[in-house]
Amino acid sequence: MALIRKLIVTGVIAAAAAGAGFQWWSKQPITPASAPVIPFAIAQGTGVAGAAQQMSTAGVPVNPFLFGVLARVTGKASQIKAGSYELKPDTTPRRLLSQLVRGEFAQESLTIIEGWTFRQMRQAVDAAPNLKHETAKLSDQELLAKVDADFKAPEGLFFPDTYLFAKGASDLSIYKQAHEMMMKRLKAAWEKRDPGLPYTDPYQALIMASLVEKETGQKSERSMIAGVFVNRLKAGMLLQTDPTVIYGMGNKYDGKIRKKDLETDTPYNTYTRAGLPPTPIALPGVQSLAAATAPAKTEALYFVSRGDGTSHFSVNLSEHNKAVNQYQRNQAPQ
Repeated sequence: MALIRKLIVTGVIAAAAAGAGFQWWSKQPITPASAPVIPFAIAQGTGVAGAAQQMSTAGVPVNPFLFGVLARVTGKASQIKAGSYELKPDTTPRRLLSQLVRGEFAQESLTIIEGWTFRQMRQAVDAAPNLKHETAKLSDQELLAKVDADFKAPEGLFFPDTYLFAKGASDLSIYKQAHEMMMKRLKAAWEKRDPGLPYTDPYQALIMASLVEKETGQKSERSMIAGVFVNRLKAGMLLQTDPTVIYGMGNKYDGKIRKKDLETDTPYNTYTRAGLPPTPIALPGVQSLAAATAPAKTEALYFVSRGDGTSHFSVNLSEHNKAVNQYQRNQAPQ
């Protein structure tokens, strides 16, 4: 009887020690602070044993058996999500399990630049190495259909920003995020718009925002540029903005714009056609959207580049011609 009692006590002590040891193990860093990040992936349909083995194969130095026990005793064995992950220094087994359960995938980023055309955006997406490229062979119209964009042309419909994505994610997710964000930003700007603007709908405001985006790199001047364009539209004047001509030239543009280019009619030539062009000409950022919907209150009808990134604004043609002579004597189209 005494022997049985002794064995029971010994067993209890051993179990307690094992439990304490297991708890200690689960809270210790798998790799030290100086260790490199270890990338690994969990395949679709993998159970906890398979996940532990896949991590071990990828070089994650966690005990597969103990990790499986941890997942089971915490009731999370069936909650592990497939995807690409990274083991960062100082991560404990408990934290690693939480990553797999929460789906904290390894993140990559892609930056879409304000003022890019949609063609430039597609080139950047196609070149991103860690995306799954499912749209590369789609036409622009097919891509629009995939993102549920109810527009005829893709230009201007995608918000320029930095987008995060899990390694191996579909490139379609970038387009969907960017389109949804542009629609959200445009809606917000439209709802705050000034009264009396010469736009019939938000899309026209988007077109104006793209003109503002391409006309200046100076954030402080965007509302003034928009103010000039709005004044010209209200007065029935041609917008006469070079970026629209360049956009209409397409691949024919060689870095220079000449007098004959200004005189050659295209749907985007605002020297030959009144009003706004038929579509945006670039991807406008939030400040250009704000400028288009809340332009500066100004009497200016003209502006010309000073050659230093800023513009000179004029209220009449005589003043404008003087400014052109002063700032662009040697820059007139040939």
